[in-house]
Amino acid sequence: MPTTNVTIRMDEKLKKQAEELFSDLGLNMTTAFITFAKQSVREQRIPFVISRNVPNKITVNAINEIRKIKNDPKKKVYNNFAELLEEVKKGV
Repeated sequence: MPTTNVTIRMDEKLKKQAEELFSDLGLNMTTAFITFAKQSVREQRIPFVISRNVPNKITVNAINEIRKIKNDPKKKVYNNFAELLEEVKKGV
C-alpha cells in the first residue's frame, strides 16, 4: 500500500512529552499517530472524550464550600500561620 507524508505542527514541549510517553509505551510518534488514525476510522469517531476542563461534582462541591466559608462574616481571620497554631494549641 502506498504511503504519504503528513506534517503536524505542535508546541515543542508537547512534542517532547508525547515522544517520552510513546517511547515508554514502545511506540514512536509515527506509530502512535497511525494507531490513533486507525482507531478513529474503525470507530468512526475520536476514540476518547474531548471536553472542556470542567471540575467533577466533588470538586464543584468543594469550591462552593470554600466560597461559603470565605464569605462567612463570622469566620475567624488570622494574620499569619503562627497565630493559627497558637490558637490550635490552646484548644479553641
